[in-house]
Amino acid sequence: MASFIIEGGHALSGTITPQGAKNEALEVICATLLTSDKVRISNVPNILDVNNLIRLLKDIGVKVTANAPGDYTFQADELNLDYLDSLEFVKKCSALRGSVLMFGPLLGRFGKATVAKPGGDKIGRRRLDTHFLGFKKLGAKLEHSEDCSVFQIRAQHLKGTYMLLDEASVTGTANIIMAAVLAKGTTTIYNAACEPYIQQLCHLLNVMGANISGIGSNLITIVGVSQLHGAEHRVLPDMIEVGSFIGMAAMVGDGIRIKDVSLRNLGIIPDAFRRLGVKVKEEGDDLVIPHHSHYEVQSFIDGTIMTLADAPWPGLTPDLLSVLLVVATQARGSVLIHQKMFESRLFFVDKLIDMGAQIILCDPHRAVVIGQDHRIRLRAGRMTSPDIRAGIALLIAAMSANGTSRIDNIQQIDRGYENIDIRLNELGAHIERVDD
Repeated sequence: MASFIIEGGHALSGTITPQGAKNEALEVICATLLTSDKVRISNVPNILDVNNLIRLLKDIGVKVTANAPGDYTFQADELNLDYLDSLEFVKKCSALRGSVLMFGPLLGRFGKATVAKPGGDKIGRRRLDTHFLGFKKLGAKLEHSEDCSVFQIRAQHLKGTYMLLDEASVTGTANIIMAAVLAKGTTTIYNAACEPYIQQLCHLLNVMGANISGIGSNLITIVGVSQLHGAEHRVLPDMIEVGSFIGMAAMVGDGIRIKDVSLRNLGIIPDAFRRLGVKVKEEGDDLVIPHHSHYEVQSFIDGTIMTLADAPWPGLTPDLLSVLLVVATQARGSVLIHQKMFESRLFFVDKLIDMGAQIILCDPHRAVVIGQDHRIRLRAGRMTSPDIRAGIALLIAAMSANGTSRIDNIQQIDRGYENIDIRLNELGAHIERVDD
């Protein structure tokens, strides 16, 4: 098990470029299963979750060619469909959250998929009902095998229909779209997720020959086609990594430029940090975060305490609340962090409290942060990363702390951040990776 040893108190400065978006990469890589032609995808992040998905695709027979770092060609022309029913495949799927995105394209193209309970972050219940209900609306049948805790999804022919999703699930929307592009007739999805990564998936599918309209809205219409063909696609910069870098720059930065962020796809992320008093300057498609001796939390117009809460796009992504919470610990003022979607994601705050942060955990979904305005620096400590986003938040806290900290279980961080220690050390951080 690898760990980070972090010597706190070193200011970061310079320029950093965000990696390709993890969540988009998982979606568009799975979309390559929808055609026997070659699909080339660039700006793919070199992270554990993506690499494990690529290995899983190879296991089922997808031909994968690495053209250059982050640049792959996928061809799913000779798949081993029998392997999809094997216990080995089910076991591998259960260890990888991103495997859930294979089910829609497999069902759409081959009429069958085996669904195991997916792995991933331990941040609370992440149900798959939206996926299953959408598949059933398209005409698929589900059979539950209690012996190995899997679902078998089968459909001789998928047929387009109208559906109102019970929640605007990002992965659910992506899966249903990928299942529906080859269905007969027209599918209308209302209350669809509309994140930039869903938009990117739709744009790729259209280039491949699909007929999708309403992209960027919560009402998506898909006219089924008989087949898809090859295409090329470039993954967007990762908005969560951009937000993480903004948080680092505010806490321990001495002037940081974040290059090529695709500003129009960041939504309200920059404004969320501005509400904490962080200065975020826009220069072309770059963000520049100057040194902050102080930053003061804004209040609402009526003078009430600032609240930062997650919401479906174009609201604030839940993946950045952990970073915003850490940044708030050294702000001037107080803020309520309201994590609505996952009931376990705020439990990492006990580690910040041990480091000296002033935080009141009201319940599993809400925490009040009383900023210390740099009057009291966080103390170094030993901690364990429970999930990707809490892990990066703890890393930011450790870089700002007084003394040397240790973060264990950093494979959680590696799942979502590419060579984060090397890249931050180039900016002036002191992070050492050690193996036990």
